[in-house]
Amino acid sequence: MKKYKSDKLREECGIFGISNHVDASALVALGLHALQHRGQEGCGIVSFDGKNYHSEKRQGLVGDHFTDSNILKKLPGDFAIGHNRYSTTGETSLRNIQPFFADLYMGGLSIAHNGNLTNALILREVLVKEGAIFRTTSDTETIVQLIAKSKREKFSDKLIEALFQIKGGYSLVLMTNKKLVGVRDPFGIRPLVIGKLNNSYIFASETCALDIVGAKFIREVENGEIVIVEDQKLKSLKPFPKQKPRPCIFEYIYFARPDSLIDNICAYDFRKKIGIELAKEKDIKADLVIPVPDSGVAAALGFAEYSKKRFELGLIRNHYVGRTFIEPTQSIRSLGVKLKLSTTKTIVKNKSIILVDDSLVRGTTCGKIVKMLYDSGAKEVHVRIACPEIRFPDFYGVDMPTKKELLAHNKNIEDMCKHLGADSLEFLSLDGLYKALINKKRNKEYPQFSDHYFTGDYPVKPDDDLNGMKIKQLSLLSVKSSS
Repeated sequence: MKKYKSDKLREECGIFGISNHVDASALVALGLHALQHRGQEGCGIVSFDGKNYHSEKRQGLVGDHFTDSNILKKLPGDFAIGHNRYSTTGETSLRNIQPFFADLYMGGLSIAHNGNLTNALILREVLVKEGAIFRTTSDTETIVQLIAKSKREKFSDKLIEALFQIKGGYSLVLMTNKKLVGVRDPFGIRPLVIGKLNNSYIFASETCALDIVGAKFIREVENGEIVIVEDQKLKSLKPFPKQKPRPCIFEYIYFARPDSLIDNICAYDFRKKIGIELAKEKDIKADLVIPVPDSGVAAALGFAEYSKKRFELGLIRNHYVGRTFIEPTQSIRSLGVKLKLSTTKTIVKNKSIILVDDSLVRGTTCGKIVKMLYDSGAKEVHVRIACPEIRFPDFYGVDMPTKKELLAHNKNIEDMCKHLGADSLEFLSLDGLYKALINKKRNKEYPQFSDHYFTGDYPVKPDDDLNGMKIKQLSLLSVKSSS
């Protein structure tokens, strides 16, 4: 399993699909660019020109590849779907980059997936025993195999049959010879929205991807809903038993871009409200409120606004350091967080500081930031976290440490504070978080969100024996292969 190095939860993936537009591939590229925060390991686009499918996949960022007109010329057609990848299942290799394409008996099929299946290993084992040949190590291919295996006549029936066999948190965009399809899991854990640009319908992970192409936001795909675009018309299917949605609570806290709409409210507004509730619960005498950029900015603004304290950018982020910065020597490695963050020394010197961040995962980065502030002359550092303690891992497409690696799973608040080297440490309560988001208490019998990170209350329990394992290699083909 890949070593987890970040002190942030890793976003899942970003997906985008458009129908009936002459510049379909270019618009997909723009949409993926807006969704870059959801995945930086790889990107891909598949287009359909009415006869043939065309595919281009690259490791790295959208802007490094799909701004090239020569690449976009290789993707003709009025229909296209795209995907930004951050791997949660399977290796980082070109063959695992989506969208996937398959030649089926009914015709071509392409699929892009955001999320994670909690029974993919079990299904995969059964399918392999029945003769299925897997080309990737991604759980997404399991969905393709199930659709291909179905004996149903209509594509929608094949898809429904496959969906009733999978479990987990997922949103899908699929493309056939005649249809563009959006799907959201029965609990609505992973996000998916519908937009319209003139006569073209769009599916995207977030509304910020609609904004960049000038599309109008129509609505969110509902939990357990299949939306089919065919002949410039929308058709909605709801095959699953009706139940209340439980969207991922971290979309509100961190994952969604601040300008994206969730429940018709900008994520930024939710995060300010979270900061206000944090100040109501956990304020302390101090000179400054300082955010950890960029994730803690909105919450820190809300905190400062309510507590009537001075807000300052005491930490400056270097936006030009890539996630895979080369660290050739031990002396360079030891610089750690300084590669991405630095202090505004004249601001923090001789000041007591409230340091606000959206979450605390392993505590590694936060501890280094606290030390940086002290080294720059800060008198006191009080850490305030804009969500409850993260005690449990995720199984729905978020790459995060195992339970034993989560700081809050192994330590109480006092011990965590000592670990960080801070003067004090406090977290927003679960009730405070719910108040900020919906102004209601948590429904203990049926929670309004997927809040398993804090509670261990999973909407869908994994069937796979995960025990620290991920799919490593189920093929003899080298993972370094570019195919």
